[in-house]
Amino acid sequence: MAASSHRIMLGPLVAAIDQGTSSTRFLVFNSKTAELLSHHQVEIKQSFPKEGWVEEDPKEILQSVYECMERTCEKLTQLNIDITNIKAIGVTNQRETTLVWDKETGEPLYNAIGEVRFCFRHCLCTIYFILAQISHWLPVQCFCSVWLDLRTQSTVERLINKTPGRNKNHLKHKTGLPISTYFSAVKLRWLMDNVAEVHEAIVSHRAMFGTVDSWLIWCLTGGKSGGVHCTDVTNASRTMLFNIHTMDWDPELCKYFGIPMEILPRVRSSSEIYGLMKSGELSGVPISGCLGDQSAALVGQMCFQDGQAKNTYGTGCFLLRNTGAKGSVAIAGAVVRWLQDNLGIISSSEELEKLAASVCTSYGCYFVPAFSGLYAPYWEPSARGIICGLTQFTNKSHLAFAALEAVCFQTREILDAMNQDSGIPLTQLQVDGGMTSNRLLMQLQADILCIPVVKPSMPETTALGAAMAAGAAEGVSVWSLNPEDLTEVTSEKFEPQINPEESEYRYARWKKAVQKSMNWETTEPVFNGNGEQGHITLT
Repeated sequence: MAASSHRIMLGPLVAAIDQGTSSTRFLVFNSKTAELLSHHQVEIKQSFPKEGWVEEDPKEILQSVYECMERTCEKLTQLNIDITNIKAIGVTNQRETTLVWDKETGEPLYNAIGEVRFCFRHCLCTIYFILAQISHWLPVQCFCSVWLDLRTQSTVERLINKTPGRNKNHLKHKTGLPISTYFSAVKLRWLMDNVAEVHEAIVSHRAMFGTVDSWLIWCLTGGKSGGVHCTDVTNASRTMLFNIHTMDWDPELCKYFGIPMEILPRVRSSSEIYGLMKSGELSGVPISGCLGDQSAALVGQMCFQDGQAKNTYGTGCFLLRNTGAKGSVAIAGAVVRWLQDNLGIISSSEELEKLAASVCTSYGCYFVPAFSGLYAPYWEPSARGIICGLTQFTNKSHLAFAALEAVCFQTREILDAMNQDSGIPLTQLQVDGGMTSNRLLMQLQADILCIPVVKPSMPETTALGAAMAAGAAEGVSVWSLNPEDLTEVTSEKFEPQINPEESEYRYARWKKAVQKSMNWETTEPVFNGNGEQGHITLT
């Protein structure tokens, strides 16, 4: 009896590579129960070669994948789980990070240029320094390390200047996106203009472009020895080179950015066999799922019906919605860095929740964290972060509460835009990500949206979505996506606890604060301690 009680009855297993901005993970799920069986995580180093530049080493990213695979397989073996039962691998990734490599040597031609994300940790550090002046605290250093790469701002300005009426939405009818530093096409244009190795490789027809998914799939399926150069529609749609109506690369868009189409990966569906693993213990296993991280979370949350939506609270805040056959609606670009890291004012996210919960009000204080401008739905690069409504009674607890509210208000703005565009009112919001452990934040979100917020008990929805796509692919078919076959996910529901009138009043005040953050100069002269003039450019 003792031996049989430890035996695990397993169905076919499906794995997922989850390659994010700060770490890589490899996770293995039971396809019949969606249970997470084992995983391993490796942190990724970031480099800062110049102020405002943030990069990662593509080879380190690849090596972290191999290490995670190896360690996870070791853990499965220790659990007496046969790794030959892994039938497919899915990939989910940071979407806008841009890479170019040499298809003949397999070597990257430059570091990966990352996603543009404004730093919510920096917001809290700013609050801290304000409070330090009031409370005579000892100052601490801000340890903000985020994907806030600003090098393409001049490229964006040049591209917008050549549009009729200097219209940042000039390409939106094809791409669904404004011309912004956030997306891959401008980063690729910057690489072509500023990195000789990239320019030379393009001229000699040796260059390959891709986001992280393309780089990983190409390397894992053989690299320079026959690797598959592909991407999926969710990643392609974030490049500004992809036509969301034809569902393929657009020749006119490529001409606008001056990018040769031959360097682009082939666009494939998110669930099909792209190729087989060529090395390691999982050699021969098909790679058959590929989704950008936020789209993968939408699948992992099982938002398969029209009008269902999910919001991910992690390094960033991303809201995605299923709009049915009509096509995609803009996602949340209000990306924030959360509060659980080492900020100086708190030692843990639990402490932050306790701090905000001690007052349960911002006391009329509103915080707009627009340090790199406002993203969706405004896409306003001239905005700056502000804290307004301060009085002599404002203390650190009120500011902590206002910071949490800011996250919820931004989600409300995106949701309002989605409701207007889709015509399908959302009845509840499904959530995932690290900060969903903050119960006060979840309750605030329900109060501000005036709809229930539902948090699944299994937090790894992004990796789960990639695994589901891989397992459902034709030729694998070990994971059914039919609604009647899906495992019911246990969840916790947060119901609104304030009346709609109060919610609307607070939301109106937030929007007033947002307006006050706008229309600052895009470029300002600044002076250092020696009286020398320089410039700060906003994005």
